[in-house]
This record gives sequence, C-alpha cells and structure tokens, in this order.
Amino acid sequence: MKKKFRTALVQMKSSLHKEENLAHSLRLIKQAAENNAQLVCFPEFQMAYSPPEQKREQLYQVAEKINGNFISKLLNSAKKNKINVIATIYEIINTNKQNHKVSDTAVLISDRGKLESVYRKIHLYDALGFKESKKLTAGNIIERPIKTSVGTLGLLICYDMRFPEISRILTVNGASILVSPSAWVSGIMKEEHWEIMLKARAIENGVYVIAPNQLGNIYSGRSMVIDPFGSTLVDMGNREGMELVNIDNSRVDTIRGTLPLLENRRTDVYKNYIDVFKS
Repeated sequence: MKKKFRTALVQMKSSLHKEENLAHSLRLIKQAAENNAQLVCFPEFQMAYSPPEQKREQLYQVAEKINGNFISKLLNSAKKNKINVIATIYEIINTNKQNHKVSDTAVLISDRGKLESVYRKIHLYDALGFKESKKLTAGNIIERPIKTSVGTLGLLICYDMRFPEISRILTVNGASILVSPSAWVSGIMKEEHWEIMLKARAIENGVYVIAPNQLGNIYSGRSMVIDPFGSTLVDMGNREGMELVNIDNSRVDTIRGTLPLLENRRTDVYKNYIDVFKS
C-alpha cells in the first residue's frame, strides 16, 4: 500500500446516452493516469442519466450485466492505464425480462484490470418526493472493504451516507477510505446535508471520504474529499470535470491515535441493545 497517493475525483453530467458517457469515462481514466493519479472515482449514474419519469422497463433497456460492454471497457482501460477505478452502472441482476430487475451498482477495479468488488446499493432513495424503488432493486449485502495498492477501500452509494451503520461496518472491517459515488438531488437544505454527513462519516470513523457527485440535470454537484479529521481537501462546487487530490494514508493512523473514537467504543454496552436494529 502506498503511504501517499493521488486520486482523481470526477464530477460529471451524465447524458441520456450510454455510449457517450462510456467514451467520456475512458477519456477521463486516461487523463487521470497521465496526471499521475493512482485512483479515479466516478459518480453514481455514470452510465446514463435516468429522468425521474423513466419507467423500470425503460431503464432495463439501458442496463447491462456485470460482464457487459460497459464494465469490460473500463476493465481494459484500468489495466492499460495502470490505475484503480471506482465506477457505477445500472446492473441487470436477473435474466427474466418480465421482472426488469436493475441494481444501482458500484464496482472497484484494480490497476491490474481485475474486478475486485461489486456493491449493490442497499438504501434506495425513497424520500423527499422520490421513489427509487419503483425502478431499482435494492441490494442486501455490505461488501467487505478491499485492500488495494492505494489503501483499503469500502464502497457505499449516495443515500447510504445518511445511514451511519454502513460506514461504521465498513470501517470496523478495515476500511481507511470510504468511497461514495453519488447523484445527490438538489433541494432545500440538500447541500448542507451533503457536506455535514460527509464530514460526520469521516470524523466519527477516522477515515477519508471520497464523494464524487453528479452535476446538472437535477443534481447538486459539490463533489468532495474529506480527510479523517473533517477537513475539506476539495469541493468542486458546480464545476464539471476532474480534480486531483493528494491523500496521505498515514493521517488515518495519526488521527485515530489522537482521537481514538473506535478504541473508545463501548461495545460491551452496545451489545445489550442490538435488538433495536431488528425492529
């Protein structure tokens, strides 16, 4: 694992056209590698913009299996450019076209071009007037963090950030960096929630949080990287493109040493109340 590395944070406005977004993604992977990044992180809905009125069966026509063309091209690009990639797709999770089951999926691709982790979003955005469950199928597994050449990465997606349990589970299972591809919908207090929660998850777990976000359409932008003490390393505002950020993995241990929140947990007490999570 590298003590220090450079990550490329992508803020993009996905179009309705999958092939257009794929071509743009491949250009950005190459550009990130040329700028000496060892990790490039794309937002949720990288594959295509799905308008709120789009039906489940219409989204199914856009979606692909995990071994489809979209991921295959990203695997090849990661290997060719020797860079780790966090990407997202609409994934077909069964072959019964009558059900039209599609997952909101994030993947971790190694710098050797290997598919290391596949995470299917478990908390669908059924809130504030939206109903993602009308066209997406929720996952039910929190994938274990993966050791990579740049650190141990844990994956979550957008609305997952509002649920501290998933970030803590990833952290206690070894994650030092949480990556949350997002398509954060604009609205009253939404940007404030976004920043507060990214910082809270970073501080309470002593981890880096990398949060690439969609821009335009109905989304708020402001892709961010937060360090383990809650400092903002980058906030992309409303600028489309890519930002390079240097990350020092040793800072995780330094912060956890001076602010030992994980060590100070009272799991002996918490276990007496575990049943509350079953209701």
